[in-house]
Amino acid sequence: MLVATPGRLIDTIERRLVVLNQCNYIVLDEADRMIDMGFLPQVEAILDAMPSSNMKPEDSEEAEDGNAEFKYRQTFMFSATMPPAVERITKKYLRKPAFVTIGEVGQTASTVTQHFEFCSETQKKERLFSLLRKEKPPIMVFVNARKNCDTLYKDVSKNGFRSTLLHGGKTQDQRESALDDFKSGVYDIIICTDVAGRGIDISGVEHVINYDCPKNIEDYTHRIGRTGRAGKTGVATSFLTPEDTHIYYDLKNKLQESDQPVPREILSNPASTTAPGDVTKAKKPTVQYLRD
Repeated sequence: MLVATPGRLIDTIERRLVVLNQCNYIVLDEADRMIDMGFLPQVEAILDAMPSSNMKPEDSEEAEDGNAEFKYRQTFMFSATMPPAVERITKKYLRKPAFVTIGEVGQTASTVTQHFEFCSETQKKERLFSLLRKEKPPIMVFVNARKNCDTLYKDVSKNGFRSTLLHGGKTQDQRESALDDFKSGVYDIIICTDVAGRGIDISGVEHVINYDCPKNIEDYTHRIGRTGRAGKTGVATSFLTPEDTHIYYDLKNKLQESDQPVPREILSNPASTTAPGDVTKAKKPTVQYLRD
């Protein structure tokens, strides 16, 4: 068995350190995340490097189902969302794929109660401390950048909270140590970036706080999905500043789909009525020229 990231696997294939001609199984975990991070060319190159002679024919009559010695290639894709790029990969590389869905793809769990704090950037830190004092741990606090993660961690720790941090700038050993200590209860709070938003199962997270508003609705969904898991209930609180209206349209729709109340601050904002990137072109006035 070989476990690898797309870029490193391509590197080893190009250097002929690895060949995939005898590979019968391939698993793409967090397929949507890999594509979001720009690894689509590498994913396609890896799939192209897989042997095609053991792909099951489209025509079932040509299949060697009676040959016990023959193994068809099997491809497994795990994805929290199903964006168009992932759908294109399934159509191109899979034969009559079977889709197994747990819950609703891309939907927030009904077990998560979503709250919002509307404030200025300068008010966020005191609002956070107030929440941390009264909410039950374990608590995950998400920020958008590593630098902000380091700064907020220092401020939270100085205020007497048992906290640790997690972001992509830490070594693998440091990340694993922080997660293990958070899971075991050594720390009540973890300050993290979106590196902790996917693929991590931490049992019993009571509260997720979006200290920084996510850049898009997919990241929002993944972040708050760290709580309310396995049938348990959880709470998600998001701080929204006047600069965060980019998410209002998708956030309004997400709340309505999950039968949760939409704050009036979002409903009354014009940004909640227009999808991001949808620029309505104003009709140009008709100019008539009249001769004397």
